[in-house]
Order: sequence, then C-alpha cells, then structure tokens
Amino acid sequence: MGKPLRQQRRGKGSPRYRVPSHNYIGKISYASLPAGEGHVVDIVHSPGRRTPAAIVDFGGQKKLLLPAEGVFVGQSIGNTTDNGNITQLKNVPEGTKIFNIELHPGDGGRICRASGAFATVISKDATRCTILMPSRQKKAISLDCKATIGVTASSGRTEKPFMKAGTKHYSMKALGKLYPHTSGVSMNAVNHPFGGSKHPGRPKTVSRHMPPGKKVGSISPRRTGRRKK
Repeated sequence: MGKPLRQQRRGKGSPRYRVPSHNYIGKISYASLPAGEGHVVDIVHSPGRRTPAAIVDFGGQKKLLLPAEGVFVGQSIGNTTDNGNITQLKNVPEGTKIFNIELHPGDGGRICRASGAFATVISKDATRCTILMPSRQKKAISLDCKATIGVTASSGRTEKPFMKAGTKHYSMKALGKLYPHTSGVSMNAVNHPFGGSKHPGRPKTVSRHMPPGKKVGSISPRRTGRRKK
C-alpha cells in the first residue's frame, strides 16, 4: 500500500507542517499608523523573518515596522524623504530607493519586504507612480500608496555561508519551511507515483478527476513543454 504524498500530509495539518506562530513577534504593517513623528525604541530579532523588526513609539502608541539599512535606536521616523522614513509615493522624488511598498492605499505594505530588497522610483504622472522592481519589472502604483525610504535591513544576510546542512535545517525550521525538498523521482515507488527505478518514466500529466494520492505533476494542463517563440 502506498504512503500519503507530501501535499496530503501537509493538508492534514500535523505540527511538522504548521507555521511556528511563536516565532513571529507581531504583524508588521502601515495599517492604523499614527500621524506625526515617532522614535525607534528598539530593533529586535524576529526568528520567523529574514529581517529584524523595529519598535517605533508614536506618542505612546508602539508599532512594529521594517527598519531600513542604517536605522538606529533613537532615530526619528517621520514622513520626509530621509532614510528610514515612511511617506506616500507622491512625496518621493524620482531615483529614490524604497521598500515595503503598498500595492493599494491602506493595505499595509505588500512588496519588497525581504532583506536587502528595494525598488526604484523611475517616473510619476498625475495619478500613478512607476517603480522598477528587483526583477526589473515595471509596476504602476497609486501615488497615495505608502513606502519606506531606503533598503530593507539585513542586506548582507546571504553573504555568510551556511557551511553545514544542520545550520540550514534550523534556519528553515524557524521559518516553518519544509527542508530538504526531495524530488519525486528520487523516492521509492511506495512514496510517490514518480518513484522507483524498476519501471520506465511516466508522463507527468494527470487528470483532474484522479484521487488525491495520484494527483501529482501537471494537473489537467492546457499545454506542456516549452512555449514556442
């Protein structure tokens, strides 16, 4: 009898596949951000993220925000275009690096939140601002969306090698990521439809009406293979 697939075990919701919520110190968002100037009280480690979190005090109300590279404890956070400040895109000059950008006004920040990530403001018109993403894709966003000036903290995180598989294991475990990710063809036949070396390869296309234990690969695809240019 075959064994449940990875996605079946994940759907069951065992502790191995749950996100460790205690590793997240809180939600980082611009939502309900008080008006006026705030001060960075502390910069703390958040195990569930690749970046630290800044605790900013806005007149007695504390908020968690993503710090920019170079932000320090005691720094003032306002709505100017200085490094680490939060402002609307209509106030940001062209050529400025920004991160933690809202896609729609008031959504709290959605893109460029990873360590060392940033986008660049390249042009603005009457209603929208065009930014250049890290992927070199251009995206037009409303001028009322908020963003943080600068580059996300921990930009040098990837420069230090893991050296050992065990170090990588604990890093991924803190994020709630399954590691290592074993391919189906490397498994035994009892573990995966693609597993086993006694039989020739089989097509990866599968009907949408197959049972869950066989629904792997390309599920009811319209087309397969490389797209013709």
